[in-house]
Amino acid sequence: MTGHDVAPGVARRVRHAVRDVVAVALGVAVLVALYSQRGDFTGALHRTMNATPAWSAAAVVAEAVSLLAYALLQGRILAVGGMYPRVRELAAVTMANDAIALTVPGEIAFASLFRYRQYRYWGASEADGAWTVVTLMVAQAIGLSVLLLMAVVVSMATATSVGTAGAAVVGLVVVVSAGVVLTHREVVVRVLDALVRVSRRVSGHPRGDLAARVASVLEDMRRHEMSRHDTAVVVVLALAAWCGDLACLVSAFAAVGEPVPWHGLLLAYGVAQIVAVLPIVPGGLGLMEGSLAVILVGYGASRVAALAAVLVYRLVSYWLAIAVGWSTFAVMVARRRRRRARRTANDAPVSLGRVAPPDGTLTEDA
Repeated sequence: MTGHDVAPGVARRVRHAVRDVVAVALGVAVLVALYSQRGDFTGALHRTMNATPAWSAAAVVAEAVSLLAYALLQGRILAVGGMYPRVRELAAVTMANDAIALTVPGEIAFASLFRYRQYRYWGASEADGAWTVVTLMVAQAIGLSVLLLMAVVVSMATATSVGTAGAAVVGLVVVVSAGVVLTHREVVVRVLDALVRVSRRVSGHPRGDLAARVASVLEDMRRHEMSRHDTAVVVVLALAAWCGDLACLVSAFAAVGEPVPWHGLLLAYGVAQIVAVLPIVPGGLGLMEGSLAVILVGYGASRVAALAAVLVYRLVSYWLAIAVGWSTFAVMVARRRRRRARRTANDAPVSLGRVAPPDGTLTEDA
């Protein structure tokens, strides 16, 4: 192995070590903060344990709607390339993907790879599978940007300022630009091609056969363009997925008997979601709860009530999603093994009843 091959591996291990140290430090900071406010935490935990069953169930339903919208979003994008998986299959992949994204370090890469392999298993080409993964990311970014833009508009309605108006303009530019990216695949291909070239210059990868394969995939990705109607449907489904998750948070406030701080809810939710995708701790565990509760308190919610609502929300959207998602993943793996075993059995040579052993003596087949 050459020094050129070793250096990237060493750098990767250093990055992982730094990320783990930061994650541990943040975890310790969260524990210290909780201990210093243990009275509030105890009160919030008590309210969480006594949450209204009906509203808690509503939170579960809202999160299920969010996952269904995401499943339909995948199906719509795959349909552009001529793929039409059943909703049941899309829902299973969505739940398993959610569990991976919430628990595996480097969740974005692993979750994207998982989805890509599922699309390939269903028969999608390399280009269509890659395009679907990229389009999903762009669509999710648009949906969250729309929510943040709405949060800025609400803020402008309650407190007019030049800075707020500027943020609204920036948000609008982001949404429009992302929409252009969705409708013009060539833009995405050029960006990805530029990223590949930068990666090759910095790390020397991809190269050889892999570089040729990546170039071929990028070229094939130019084949399809999304119509304006498809783009509109994709954006609506992405926004529906975010709104379902937001409805889960709203239901959590109702479950603990606390009024919803509507004027700050969208901003708090949007910022917390951005914090959650930072590649520090899986699913933003600890970071999302803290940022969401702090911003909600800043907009008028009491500390105990805000923390209780956040705990109910995360019990549904994080812990329950992990349990259901990994169970779904296990079922998917078991089914695939059974199918592989059946194919192997069907491909085995069929005996006519008598076989000849090596010594030449004819015996009855078992």
